[in-house]
Formats: sequence, C-alpha cells, structure tokens
Amino acid sequence: MEADYRCYFCFARTFERLIEKQSLSPGEKKVLTAEMFSLFQNGRAGFSVPILSRELYSLFSEKSGIADPYRKIKHDSNDRLLTMYKVFRKKIDSADNPFKTAVRLAIAGNIIDYGVFDTFNLEETIERVESSDFAIDHVRNLQQRISSAKTVLYLGDNAGEIVFDKLLIETFHHPNVWYAVRGGPVINDVTREDALQVGMDEVAYVIDNGYDAPSTILERCAGPFRQLFKESDLVISKGQGNLEGLIEERKRDIFFLLMVKCGVIADKLGVQESSYVCVGNNIER
Repeated sequence: MEADYRCYFCFARTFERLIEKQSLSPGEKKVLTAEMFSLFQNGRAGFSVPILSRELYSLFSEKSGIADPYRKIKHDSNDRLLTMYKVFRKKIDSADNPFKTAVRLAIAGNIIDYGVFDTFNLEETIERVESSDFAIDHVRNLQQRISSAKTVLYLGDNAGEIVFDKLLIETFHHPNVWYAVRGGPVINDVTREDALQVGMDEVAYVIDNGYDAPSTILERCAGPFRQLFKESDLVISKGQGNLEGLIEERKRDIFFLLMVKCGVIADKLGVQESSYVCVGNNIER
C-alpha cells in the first residue's frame, strides 16, 4: 500500500515518541531526526507504508544500538493479558455466540499498538467493541470458511493482543492452524519469543515470516512462509499493518480483523475511523 501524505506526519510523531523514551543525548536525537527526514526525502524505502516503517526502525536500531526498544513493554503486555486469560475464556464460553465474541475480543485487543498510541484503555475498548456494530461484518462468512478450510494461516500483529488471538484459535478449534510472527523485532509487533511466552504453540504451529517489517510483505518474506501462504486455504490477518501489506492480494481468501486507527485506512475501507472491521477480501460488499 502506497503512503498517503498523512502517513509521513504519523511516522514523524511515532519516531518522536520512540526517541523520547530512550536515554539518548540531545546530539544523538538530532542526528536520528536528520536521518529520518533524509530517509523521507531520498525515498530509500520507496512509498510503501510498512517498508518505510521498517526502514525507520532499522535506522533507529543502527544509530542507537538498541535492537528491540519495546522488548520489556511487549513482555509486560503479554503478562498482563495472561493474568486475565481465564476471565476472557469464561466470557467467550458463556456467550450466546462464542465465536463472534472471540472475534470481537480479538479486534478489541488490536488497541495495544505502541506504533500508533502512547496510551490506551483496553477495558474501555472491550466494552465499546462488545456493544458496537461492526462497520463491516463478515464474521459469519469467516466462520463458514474456517470450517471448510484444510489449512488456516493466522497472521499475528502486536504483543499483548496475541492472547486474544490464542483465545480465538481455541474457540474455532481447527486441527491445522499456523500462527505467523515477524522475522525480527519491530515496534511492539509479535515475535516468536512473544508467541511462546503466551503458549501459542499449544494451539497452533508457530512460523516467522522472515522479514522484520510491521506487516506482511510477501515478496520480502522467507520462502517457507511464502509457500505456506500460497498453500493455505484461508488467511486470517490481524491488525492494520498486515492489511497495509496485503490489501491488494486476491489470490488467497483473506479475512482482515482490525480496529481502524487512521483516516487513511478508513478512507480505503470506506468506514469511519475507530470503527471495527471483519472483512473478507473476496466478498462482495
């Protein structure tokens, strides 16, 4: 997905938050900021939103010497959600429609995104998503496709929210689910370490995609992941980052589950910002 002019302002704000959180000298911050604007101007990353984001975090790691600035935040997010695991499991199991409730919770968990927000209220978001209509509601179609699929590939997004992904996978109880993580640390996106921390390997096979962008960029992913993507009957894509990388893909049936966090994606999907979406890429709207 090509960058909209609004994306550059978003990147700048995110980068500012990142460098302010680190123990860097004013001189180091000045150098990093200059490098960031040089990256924009020179177009080294092209105009792809996820690739530009990846280049920014690669630049930060290179200049700061901090390979994974969100590692503790990710670990703490996973721990926090794990302490609430039984509460959410009970909520799903006692619901009139456990599958739809699990989908709603998975989308509510998408609020845990330090690339977009400094702070967020998870409990308030859960209440809101439970009482709101989906802006696009293909939940029934998704459930039907899961039941007929031989292989399901689930693309993870952020740490913390992956606990909700695990709850959803448990709920639809498919015998052949693969859970994909990033090929390396980027923002608070899920890595293999995070997936194993929450026990994702208990409900799915865990595979990394071989590329450290906050998205799924097929042409840059590792061969084994690309082969799995090609052979999977159904792909479940969590979060806005994965949608940015796969929004033009039509060869696979993909269902995108996300909270719409910016005007660019809202315009692309034809919905309001902050709305909740479960949309199949090959379903007429």
